[in-house]
Amino acid sequence: MAKETITVLNSYLSFSLGEEVFAANVGKVLNILEMTKITEVPKAPDYMKGVINLRGTVLPVVDTRIKFGMTPTEYTTNTCIVVMEVEMEGENIQVGALVDSVKAVLEIEDSEIKPPPSIGSKYKSEFINGMVKVDDKFIMLLDMEKVFSSDEIISLKEKTNESEEKVELKEPKKTTNK
Repeated sequence: MAKETITVLNSYLSFSLGEEVFAANVGKVLNILEMTKITEVPKAPDYMKGVINLRGTVLPVVDTRIKFGMTPTEYTTNTCIVVMEVEMEGENIQVGALVDSVKAVLEIEDSEIKPPPSIGSKYKSEFINGMVKVDDKFIMLLDMEKVFSSDEIISLKEKTNESEEKVELKEPKKTTNK
């Protein structure tokens, strides 16, 4: 019996931010949501748009364009929230990332991935795992743990917890008639 060669493929969800296309490993993507009303959180970092209710839990939503130093997201019919799970200090945290549009799921072999460019300190390339060329266009493969640093995740978590407390306070108290 001949030995079969197993090629390991990595699946990535590609999405656009302005003219650029990025991709995140599908292992980090939990859900893709249509745009919904986002509740603002006072004193949150500028990239944190607010929170949404996701099946009874409060999910922080980040404007990925602001996070990457671009202009804020302009909402269109294609704008959506990609729910991702990032690991911080052994704990998995869910974060909603606003993107201009979701493109496709790509199967990319490790051999196709080129190293990220060294483009100086002005651009943050530390969160780019690599680049891949698809249809004459480069797609940047993101390391989601590095996109959201530990300090930012802690800040998001604190703001989300504050929001949860405020939501609980606003719920009407149940009374019984005797």
